[in-house]
Amino acid sequence: MTVAIFLLGLALIAAVSFFVAAPLFRARAETVPAASSGERERWERQKRQALAAIKEAELDYRMGKLSDEDLASMRARFEAQALEAMAALEGRTRT
Repeated sequence: MTVAIFLLGLALIAAVSFFVAAPLFRARAETVPAASSGERERWERQKRQALAAIKEAELDYRMGKLSDEDLASMRARFEAQALEAMAALEGRTRT
């Protein structure tokens, strides 16, 4: 009886240990491969440039250099670029 309880406890500990450790091993498979670091840098650069362009367009608008329509079209274009880059970066980290 004592041996059976010991083996049951050991099996329970092994199962819980496997369950707890499984995400640690899965995280390694989900990281970005080193070969795509150039591509990742390209997406990060696109995101930074698009966000900076939005800020610059808003500043130009406040200074009276852009109309409402110009700001709206530029903002939409740069937001689309930033969102594309963010989606690509998010997809890279979860593949």
